[in-house]
Amino acid sequence: MENLTIFIALTAVAILLQAGILVAMYVAMRKSSQRLEALATEVRNKVLPAIEQAQSIATEIRPRLEVIAENVEQTTTQLRTQLQRIDAAVSDAVDRGRLQIIRADELLSRTFDRVEHTSEVVQKTVVSPVRHISGIMQGITVGLEFLLNRRARTNGSRRERRPVPQDEMFI
Repeated sequence: MENLTIFIALTAVAILLQAGILVAMYVAMRKSSQRLEALATEVRNKVLPAIEQAQSIATEIRPRLEVIAENVEQTTTQLRTQLQRIDAAVSDAVDRGRLQIIRADELLSRTFDRVEHTSEVVQKTVVSPVRHISGIMQGITVGLEFLLNRRARTNGSRRERRPVPQDEMFI
């Protein structure tokens, strides 16, 4: 029976040890519970008013933000429309500019062709006859000078011969 007494004593000690652990756990849980309740109260007192204030601010700001978003959307639409108009105007101006450049190029080409044609006509109708007449006049002048110089030599008077200008009428 002695074993039984030892066994009962060990069982009693184990039960008392378990009871002590349970009491310690109860006390620790009670302290933790009090701390959590204090923390929850603090959260309710500090955080919840801030959240409610943030919600009220968001509620107040929301219509303003919607107006701002709507204004930005309208402005973007107007800006896009204006840019399309500007693009169309610039494209039109560039096309007109190209057309004017082509016209100016054609005008200059025709003008140069006409100037060239006119200079050929002037060459054929004015310069060539003037050269022929100039040549004839030079021939007559040289002939007359030759004849006059010959008479002058025979008369005893000596004159200096004038040089004959070449291509005096050249244009």
